[in-house]
Amino acid sequence: MFKFLFLFSILILSSDAAVQDFCVGDLKAPESPSGYSCKSVTNVTVDDFVFSGLSAAGNTASIIKAAVTPAFAAQFPGVNGLGISAARLDLAAGGVIPFHTHPGASEILLVVQGSITAGFVSSANSVYLKTLKKGDLMVFPQGLLHFQVSDAGYTSVGYVFFSSSNPGLQITDFALFANDLPTKLVGATTFLDEATIKKLKGVLGGTN
Repeated sequence: MFKFLFLFSILILSSDAAVQDFCVGDLKAPESPSGYSCKSVTNVTVDDFVFSGLSAAGNTASIIKAAVTPAFAAQFPGVNGLGISAARLDLAAGGVIPFHTHPGASEILLVVQGSITAGFVSSANSVYLKTLKKGDLMVFPQGLLHFQVSDAGYTSVGYVFFSSSNPGLQITDFALFANDLPTKLVGATTFLDEATIKKLKGVLGGTN
């Protein structure tokens, strides 16, 4: 038994020794589904592990009255390969982050200013909805449709944290109305009338 435990401990130590401390993303190289290739350790500096971009408010002068400032591997190469990342949400009064999914990560939202109504829909079409105040956290499971809406009469701010250095993003409204998917097919799959579809395509820049 002792011999088995000794050999097992040697295997564990050998396995740990083979693991890299980090893999700072080489942003000059193409990104793959698993992330960026590693920058040479000789070129890594402390600045690769520090990101200051979330200190400034995002520009909310858009149709959704909201801004997302990401700190993903593309902006923060130190998180490449670590399975973590973050972003800042700024939502002006009435601002909204529309229904969307992150195919590659679960998400945690922390509200630091204002009030945000947030929710997600499970694969069984159950709705989980809550109005969050400063200091509240909410988790959104990987791949599920979710949204955030500002309930305050002023800008609400939140920070979101992901279980991937590149969580991915698909916004449902844009997927339906911001491309060249034929109006007839959109109508067949959404049961919306042609006039409504064309109006939404016009707003979001879609064609066809």
